[in-house]
Amino acid sequence: MRRLALLCALLLVAAPAWAHPVPFSYLDLRLDAKAGQPSIEGSLTVHVFDAAHELSIDPAERLLDADVAATRGAALQALMTQRLTIAGDGAPLAIRWGPLDVLRDKQSLRLPFTAGGARPPAALAISAALFPYDDRHQTFVNVYDDGALRHQAILGGGRTTVEYFSGSPRGTLAIARRFVGAGIHHILIGPDHLLFLVGLLLLGGSIRKLALVVTAFTLAHSVTLSVAALNLFSPPPRLVEPLIALSIVYVGVDNLMVRGGRDARVWIAFAFGLVHGFGFASVLREMDLPARALGWSLFSFNAGVEVGQLMVVVPVASALAALRRYSEAAGHRFAVAGSLIVVVAGTFWFVQRVFFAGGSL
Repeated sequence: MRRLALLCALLLVAAPAWAHPVPFSYLDLRLDAKAGQPSIEGSLTVHVFDAAHELSIDPAERLLDADVAATRGAALQALMTQRLTIAGDGAPLAIRWGPLDVLRDKQSLRLPFTAGGARPPAALAISAALFPYDDRHQTFVNVYDDGALRHQAILGGGRTTVEYFSGSPRGTLAIARRFVGAGIHHILIGPDHLLFLVGLLLLGGSIRKLALVVTAFTLAHSVTLSVAALNLFSPPPRLVEPLIALSIVYVGVDNLMVRGGRDARVWIAFAFGLVHGFGFASVLREMDLPARALGWSLFSFNAGVEVGQLMVVVPVASALAALRRYSEAAGHRFAVAGSLIVVVAGTFWFVQRVFFAGGSL
């Protein structure tokens, strides 16, 4: 009886808890250029639970009262302005909020807004971390272009940004700029790919021969890059990264063991280029490829990789050729020393990636 009485007392004094029902927000953007109107019309829908938490309102249901919501609307809009960023063609756009709507049936508040000028942006970048107090919170993004839903994304769980490129010629040009730059950046900060290429150049040769080597590498990694980016086949990084390191070791060892004029560098470049392509793809997949222009994205990224390669290959090959013209013996000694460095570096990366995959030696 004592236990029953205690339970009844607890039930009488316990305050009702209103659990968070849906930790989601919804961001809709419409890119429909109309004469004399802003190019972007949008709405942000947030649950009253989240809004009440940020505005220190208790109980949260009070925000479902239109009068209460109206008095706190400006504060909520100011908060969302700090946590939502929309950029068009690289320039931040001012968000102009409209009157707040109460959606009682959804226990939510809708904040309509406009942004941009009369010309729709070719590239749109959205960044949102609306309610950081809740690490489960997600923002569903829908982008409508020419009256149709063109792109969807979910922000949350560490992802705070999404990009959208329009289907116009300006949008295609924006994709080219974005992915060519990304390709150049990736190859120049990827020492393993560059060292593999440099290793292939150390033995020198005619311009035609070196062009064939680089072309074989390009063709091979273009194939596997496309296959992996299209999700047709994609081996795990824990397999690809050690193989890339082994390819570097192989090139260095082959340079040291070459005899009698044998030169298999074209085949080596092609065979291991297939492996390096999967390495490139792991980066490309993280860039949220635009579904409407997947071909242009892949082509542009590949073009950027080739530009980055040429930025290294041309000066290195020219310097090695100049050294050999000056002294054939000095050129040979440099090739041997360089090949040893290639082997050591490749071995280091292999050990690191197999036995220390979570960090460094």
